[in-house]
Amino acid sequence: MLQQPYCSTEVEAIDCWTEWFDSSEPSGSGSTENFARIARKYPGKICPNPIDIEARTLFGLTPEAAGDVIEKSSTNSGFTCRRRNQPNGRCNDYKVRFSCPPPYCAELVCWTKWYDRDHPSGSGDWETLGNLRDENPGEICEKPHYIEVVTTDTMTPAIYTGENFHIYNPTSGFVCRKVDQQRNICRDYKVRFGCPCNH
Repeated sequence: MLQQPYCSTEVEAIDCWTEWFDSSEPSGSGSTENFARIARKYPGKICPNPIDIEARTLFGLTPEAAGDVIEKSSTNSGFTCRRRNQPNGRCNDYKVRFSCPPPYCAELVCWTKWYDRDHPSGSGDWETLGNLRDENPGEICEKPHYIEVVTTDTMTPAIYTGENFHIYNPTSGFVCRKVDQQRNICRDYKVRFGCPCNH
């Protein structure tokens, strides 16, 4: 086990996500992001056998949050939203990304402990990197490469809650604002940061 000043006990070779791909515009039948077409269009950008796929609208909404019924979301074939399956007869324009396993992503990542400095009682849930560093000196590396955000009660990944996020990146941290939510509330979240392991 590698021990770092900012490391918890967890060190892992992380699965990584590709960049986002928007290879086609919505057509007469709907929105399709085909894996084989993306792999041909962007050679070397995707591993041969992805282990997961994620789709978002161009505005960053999950299909569930956008209200679309998805026909297919598969690492083998890609993503398809058909107009005929939608109550309003339209599909949003989607982008997709793929998760690839080691050794495609061979980086070892040291994860910090989980931090929950704020509760969504005021304007929202603010788990910013600057505040967390101030309150926990020396525990978080200078340039985190990854961030994980889950709910404090059920450990549900933030991306599956359907909420909209003001900040969600490893260099700034995480912010869920009530004003950005349809119900004007945010769930309570905790975060941790993935730091490069020094060999």
